[in-house]
Amino acid sequence: MIRRATLEDVKSIQELYGHLIPDDPVVPSDQFDKAFTQIIQAEGNVILVGEDQGHVVSTCYLNLIPNLTRSMRPYALIENVVTHPDHRRKGHGTAVLQAAMQVARDHGCYKVMLLTGSKRPSTLKFYESAGLKANEKTGFHTRL
Repeated sequence: MIRRATLEDVKSIQELYGHLIPDDPVVPSDQFDKAFTQIIQAEGNVILVGEDQGHVVSTCYLNLIPNLTRSMRPYALIENVVTHPDHRRKGHGTAVLQAAMQVARDHGCYKVMLLTGSKRPSTLKFYESAGLKANEKTGFHTRL
């Protein structure tokens, strides 16, 4: 099941981010909670979570950005895509990405962008299999 994150998901998401960037210093929970609350309450920010048997196992962060070109259609940026290692290769990451792209479509976005620093072929193949296209800048996008 894919849904928008709520305040009850904060600890699960903070744990998932530990798998995304293991070298990142752990942010104190009170600071993370405050930033998380600001993000999910701000217009144009959407954090999605994927659940498996009631547990949050994947997430991504979608930013909807107003635009003055393309008939003033917004565009979207996807960040912080991660699935818990015990649940990878089961479709959870693909599901949250596809849900994010649907949210972007529902908001009239003309494109979705995702950038990755990963050069691992498996990561790049994952993004392509989810419907994103590689470009010359090692970025991914899809026209909506």
